[in-house]
Amino acid sequence: MESNFAKWLDVAFAGFDGSILEFYHRLAEWCGALLSPLMELISFTGDKGLVLLLTALCLGLFSKTRKTGICMFGAICCGALITNIILKETICRVRPYEAQEAFRAFWSFVGAHAESEFSFPSGHTTAAAAAATGLWLTRGKKYLAISIPYVALMAASRNYFMVHYPTDVIAGAIVGTLAGVIAYFITLGIYRVLIKYENTKFCRFVLDFDVIGSFKRKK
Repeated sequence: MESNFAKWLDVAFAGFDGSILEFYHRLAEWCGALLSPLMELISFTGDKGLVLLLTALCLGLFSKTRKTGICMFGAICCGALITNIILKETICRVRPYEAQEAFRAFWSFVGAHAESEFSFPSGHTTAAAAAATGLWLTRGKKYLAISIPYVALMAASRNYFMVHYPTDVIAGAIVGTLAGVIAYFITLGIYRVLIKYENTKFCRFVLDFDVIGSFKRKK
């Protein structure tokens, strides 16, 4: 059953959410054959955060990108905890295609799949924003050119398929950014400990291990 907050969102942002979802429906009508595969691919990269988590794990295999991998992994997990475990289950907002016939028609038109969880906030957008924030904070401002468009496209894909309201994806972006900042400071703390005790075998291994270097030594 929807919470009072979810009901308030539905009323207070009805015009905002409705106009943007209608825009995406018109966009799908105009060029859906071109956009739908792209939106499907983008949305897939945020599904359960698995692709992003795998990316973070891969970055963790190399000493130069390990800090980024740790931060991204932590950010995605933190975002999932806040969004999927706490907020979704507390707010219980129904998805657009389940709430209104018009949105259900839009959802059916683009051939989107049914989603099993609640709508607010968007888990896909949370994961994308968390990973992007971790990347930006650990690698520098130049990565904003990758981070911002990716998060924007993820949010757009969730609205395009009518599985989230615009307010859902905005909230997801905010939660994901916050999770990325939290993970960044935790990562800095981890590295302070590792550097402080760098003479121990475990800390030296974490700081220096590199899968390429290990492979070269074996050869």
